[in-house]
Parts: sequence; structure tokens; C-alpha cells
Amino acid sequence: MNIFYKKDTSEKEIVKFLKNVLGIKPGNLDIYKMAFIHSSASVKDEVSKAINNERLEYLGDAVLDAVVADYLFKKFPIHSEGKLTEMRAKIVCRDHLNILSSKMGLKGMVQVEPKCHPKSISCDAFEAVIGALYLDKGYNKTKDVIINKLILTFMDLDAVLSEEHNYKSKLINWVQKKRFKIRFENHVVDNQNGRKLFVSQCFINDKCIAEAEDFKVKKADQLAAQKACEKLQIIS
Repeated sequence: MNIFYKKDTSEKEIVKFLKNVLGIKPGNLDIYKMAFIHSSASVKDEVSKAINNERLEYLGDAVLDAVVADYLFKKFPIHSEGKLTEMRAKIVCRDHLNILSSKMGLKGMVQVEPKCHPKSISCDAFEAVIGALYLDKGYNKTKDVIINKLILTFMDLDAVLSEEHNYKSKLINWVQKKRFKIRFENHVVDNQNGRKLFVSQCFINDKCIAEAEDFKVKKADQLAAQKACEKLQIIS
């Protein structure tokens, strides 16, 4: 399958990145090429199917969640399910993945239309690379790379895990102390390319305090809760 780039990213650059950052030699280079194509720079294959990194992003997100859950489960044998879930959410949150991707030098390699500046470009590409890695090398190798080559190399794990990052829990606790009512409402606003974009609205005492959108309901809720916390000055 021939892939034509709207922005020149050579095979040599991709191979060098995979070797220097992930420590691997690609078996199927085309999969990794696709991981670096943002949807705004999609190209068509021989049957007019769009080629971009969205499907790989979906796969990589699931693989990343599984790998981090496995790592935390074994590293912290006495922690409860709730605590492990909270810790995993901190590690794989968009902000931390964007920072990790920047340290990896990933953003400068993503092919994107010049007028398009999505905030999640680095995070999305990171998940797509993980998806490509999983397809090319399998779960065990992918797990090794994620933990040892990426998270433990580019992320201060102790600092990340010590952060107060669950804004939804923080907001709910604050509301309960005030004896207010809170609810989150979600609805779909876009369904392009088969992907649902969710809008989460946070209501306190039936008044909409904040709203946010994401491709995942839970992430949209967290973003809306963060905006509400900032607006109500619950966090500094």
C-alpha cells in the first residue's frame, strides 16, 4: 500500500524514531506510517478508503489502558480497585500523554494540515503508535516498551501518581459538603468518520456550570468537572 504524505515525513525519519525512542526495528513499516497521519491530512487508498491514525488510536488507547492496569495491579498488590483505577486515570490522562509525547519528539513528526491545530494531536498520535506497535510486535513486547521505554523513561511516575487529578471526585465531594445537587448530562454532537464526539454538561442545583467535549464520555466528564472546579475556585 502506497501512502502519499501531505507533509514530508520520510521512512528514514520514522525508522530512526522507532529505533531511538522505542528501541525497535519495525516489521511492518506501513502500520507505523499510518500512525503519523492525522485525520486532517487523510489520504485515500486504491479503493478510496481514508488513511489516517484514528483506528490505530482507538486500538492503542485500549492497549495502553490494559498495560498500565496490569503494571499497577502487580506493583501495588494491596491497593483497592478504586485506588488502582484512579492511578491509571492519572497516568493515561490527556495532559500527561501530551507531555510524554512532547518529550519523545513525537509531535514534530505528525502529518497534519497546516491550518489544523488540534490540542490532542500528540496524545492521539502516541496512542496510534501504541496501536501500531501492538499489531506489529504483539502484547508482551508492547507492554515492555510502554513501561520501560516510555513511562519509566519520560514520566516522573511518583509525581504523577501523587497529583490530585480526579476533578470529578473532587467536585462531587465539594458539592456534597455544600448539600447541593449535581448531575452530568451527555449527548452526541458529532459522528464524523464513525466516531462519536460527546459533550458533557455539569449541572449544580440545575444550573449548567461548565461543559466540555471528548471522544470518550469519562474524559468529557473529567474535563467538564475540571472547568467547574476552576470556575468555582475549588482548585488553585
